[in-house]
Amino acid sequence: MDGRTCRTAPPPHKLSPCERAKLLEITSSAKFAHLPPSQIVPMLADEGLYFASESTFYRVLRDARQLKHRRAERPAKPRFKPRALCATAPNQLYSWDITYLPSRIKGQYFYLYLFLDIFSRKIVGWQVYAEESAQHASDMIKDICQREGILPGQVTLHSDNGSPMKGAILLFTLETLGIATSLSRPSLSNDNPYSESAFKTLKYRPEYPVNPFDNLQDSPIRRQACCCRAPACVDSVIHIIIDWRCSGIIIFPLTALCSLRVTKIRAPLLQVMNKNTLPPAPRGEFTFC
Repeated sequence: MDGRTCRTAPPPHKLSPCERAKLLEITSSAKFAHLPPSQIVPMLADEGLYFASESTFYRVLRDARQLKHRRAERPAKPRFKPRALCATAPNQLYSWDITYLPSRIKGQYFYLYLFLDIFSRKIVGWQVYAEESAQHASDMIKDICQREGILPGQVTLHSDNGSPMKGAILLFTLETLGIATSLSRPSLSNDNPYSESAFKTLKYRPEYPVNPFDNLQDSPIRRQACCCRAPACVDSVIHIIIDWRCSGIIIFPLTALCSLRVTKIRAPLLQVMNKNTLPPAPRGEFTFC
């Protein structure tokens, strides 16, 4: 046995350059140009021809960089990062999403619709329904605009690419109200982080029930038992979130930003932070993106 470690011995059945060129000629022909080797080898065998194994075809095509996109199909559309949206005051940029709430019946869920103001993290509207529907979202956005005094062209509404978010009824309502729409890229939850973070906070609170929800009906018995009536449990947790101090908004409570009381609490808060040698707080106008 040859014990030299630096010696390389090519296999005796290695394809010659002419044989590799023959394989590339076959795979580039009009008959096989759109097919992978898993289809080429059996079709050649039906004609009584055998040039190489399927794995050899794959290896030769990979070396020649002809293995990708061999099927007859339209090229993939380029996906670009969406334009960054910025909010400098409340009621400029909203984010909304739908999350599942488990029910007693396996495979059946209740659906929490939640609209969030990006600047203040205020939950401007939420409801629990038994189904996903663009009609429900349309009714909610009408109610939110009326309560918050939203004017045409004032708010941009961001969401993911779910079916209710792109429903014709909702899009018509948004256009009528003068609300601009913004959609996340497909399969990227990072483009809608505020709604996802709110749902995570909601479902990981100790007050959130461990057992599935029973129903959507208002039952005094179930209210006393503090069990599984979906709107009541969600409402109790959301009220806790409202008073939560979020690091993304300079640890101001949500109620302060919602009522524009930032200037009243900003000076003592920053004074305490600076006194305890924390990193200096940003000066000037705050911009939340």
